[in-house]
Amino acid sequence: MILRTTLLCFAGISLIAAAADLPVKVVLSGKPGVYTKEQWKKDWPGCGFEGGIAPGRVEQIGEGEEAVLRVSFAPGEIGPEDGGAGWRWPFGRQEGAELRYTLRFGPDFEFVKGGKLPGLCGGPENVSGGRPADGENGFSARLMWRREGRGEAYVYHKNQPDKYGHSFPFPADFRFPKGRPVGVRLAVTMNTTGKRDGTLRVWITLPEVPEKLMVEQTDMEWRSQDTFGVDGLYFETFYGGGDKSWAPKGQGWAEFGGMEVRAVERE
Repeated sequence: MILRTTLLCFAGISLIAAAADLPVKVVLSGKPGVYTKEQWKKDWPGCGFEGGIAPGRVEQIGEGEEAVLRVSFAPGEIGPEDGGAGWRWPFGRQEGAELRYTLRFGPDFEFVKGGKLPGLCGGPENVSGGRPADGENGFSARLMWRREGRGEAYVYHKNQPDKYGHSFPFPADFRFPKGRPVGVRLAVTMNTTGKRDGTLRVWITLPEVPEKLMVEQTDMEWRSQDTFGVDGLYFETFYGGGDKSWAPKGQGWAEFGGMEVRAVERE
């Protein structure tokens, strides 16, 4: 992995962060137990912010190649501040990138109304949480779980119809399982300036089922100027939603492992 320097800006504050040529894989190098901020800084170098790295929130399960991060969600809480975890890991500007990881919901997981899952992002600002994309400030492309385990891509892009993102649902018969691993593959390629020729694709591999394409959009306009590309792994997971009706009643968790980002060519 070759490290270089990238200038990023979060909430109007510029900073210098380490970035890596692709492909790059997240290596959890610690021991099982509480995932500390010191360990997080080692495994995810160069992040501009973090939330949720605290005892009872994020734990490393296993070690070596089998290690995963278990994120716990507090009863009655929504958002990354109180009931999940989140950070943005820079890997350097790309015209296209693909994120792969394994996801497992706990056996007693409550889907309620829905919540956020990791994805990709780019641009000078953190575009999410009701801060719409305008073609110059950036984009984000995450996943969501929904009621009864349904799924969708949840995207902030230039032409989003709503302030709080744009949903691209998975097929109607799809359901995330509980207690079993799911393979996730999400790919974004940037658009040509002035054209809607960017792409978004999501594939899911369910247990004992071949990988299936869930979302395919080939008319995305991520940017209006050629000033940014795909540059970050947006690790974010929490319930919500804008009010406590999205919150779980009991303690629950989801595990994330095998995170890897690869470069892909624009079409």
